[in-house]
Amino acid sequence: MKKTRISLALTVTAILALSACNSGSTDTKADAGAASSAPSPITSAPTTPGAESTAPAATPSQTPPSTSAAPSTVPVTTKPPTSKPATSAPATSRPPTTKPATSKPATKAPVTTKPPATKPPVTKPPVKQAQLDERCTTGRAICIDKRTDKLYWVIDGNVQYSTAVRFGSAETPTREGAFSINFKSRDHVSTLYHTPMPFAMFFSGGQAVHYSADFAARGYAGASHGCVNVRDKALVQNLFNESRVGDKVIVYRSAK
Repeated sequence: MKKTRISLALTVTAILALSACNSGSTDTKADAGAASSAPSPITSAPTTPGAESTAPAATPSQTPPSTSAAPSTVPVTTKPPTSKPATSAPATSRPPTTKPATSKPATKAPVTTKPPATKPPVTKPPVKQAQLDERCTTGRAICIDKRTDKLYWVIDGNVQYSTAVRFGSAETPTREGAFSINFKSRDHVSTLYHTPMPFAMFFSGGQAVHYSADFAARGYAGASHGCVNVRDKALVQNLFNESRVGDKVIVYRSAK
């Protein structure tokens, strides 16, 4: 910047000096023209313009006015570069979205309480067409057929159920006839033979209908001492519970 100002001042000074020289030569030529207004035979050789005339004359409009004041220099105000602060968006760190652990409540399987086991009712065995004695057709009667070795529990002529039975031997036969229950003993023991007679239903003296373990084990290989042996313990127990003292006991032999 300083060198530019000095160069500008030197240029202005040179222009002013050149302008003064040009104005002096003009006046001299005017005087010479007046003196040599008479024609002269001698032709002057054309003068070559000097080094000074090479520069074009400065016209008043082109000549800058000489100002003694130093050129005003406008201070160059350099604005500092406006650097916008880097506006970084605030880092909004979202908290990690954790899904709440949906723990299903442990559902226990419903406790299925089984109903108390009830004993099935005693199924009545199929009853064949019984050849009942006519005395068994009325009332409540235990009807015992010695020919078929069968016992029938009959109420009003309807057979409720039947079972196989065993009788006394030839020495101690089971008596035939119409009798009635006169005594019942659930856990009876024979006072004569000292053998157990469970669910005994006495109908004629010491003869009774009762359960026989020997009949259940040996079948018809043995014989009783005159009683009516039953090997189906559950059935005879049921008969013992249903029968009453006074119910009829009919021992007979059916016709073939």
